Amino acid sequence: MTDLRVGIGYDAHAFEEGVPLVLGGVSFEHPRGLAGHSDGDVIAHALIDALLGAANLGDIGSLFPSGDEQYRGASSLDLLWEAYREVREAGWELVNADCVLVAEEPRIGDVREEMRERLSGAMGLDPDVVSVRATTTDRLGFTGRGEGLAAHAVALLRRT
Repeated sequence: MTDLRVGIGYDAHAFEEGVPLVLGGVSFEHPRGLAGHSDGDVIAHALIDALLGAANLGDIGSLFPSGDEQYRGASSLDLLWEAYREVREAGWELVNADCVLVAEEPRIGDVREEMRERLSGAMGLDPDVVSVRATTTDRLGFTGRGEGLAAHAVALLRRT
């Protein structure tokens, strides 16, 4: 068995009126948030799936089922902490992660560093381990039409 593993994560949520928008652990002043059982943070969710996938520990839904009321409204940073604890207990540590938000809005350039700090901090790691970027779809698809947001993440783990 190799001492390195790569995992890919993806998450998408529709916009919803009346809920806060949280991305990468950062709250945004925005008229709509993301529908979800927890806080709907697509960046954190994609990162959780990338970590769990690389460690062969299932996915976010197997660890935090949407039918489980204890996770309703939960902070995705708390879920990230718990998922990374599982990864560590399985004998793995994060080498680096790359997260990409797919959205026309909001723009994240001013808070990208804060997102890196919050995501890495939730795992007890140095911010240099986590990259956060964004792209648009040039108004194509559900993100381009402003119906919701999506995120991709890749995580590289090494055996401890």
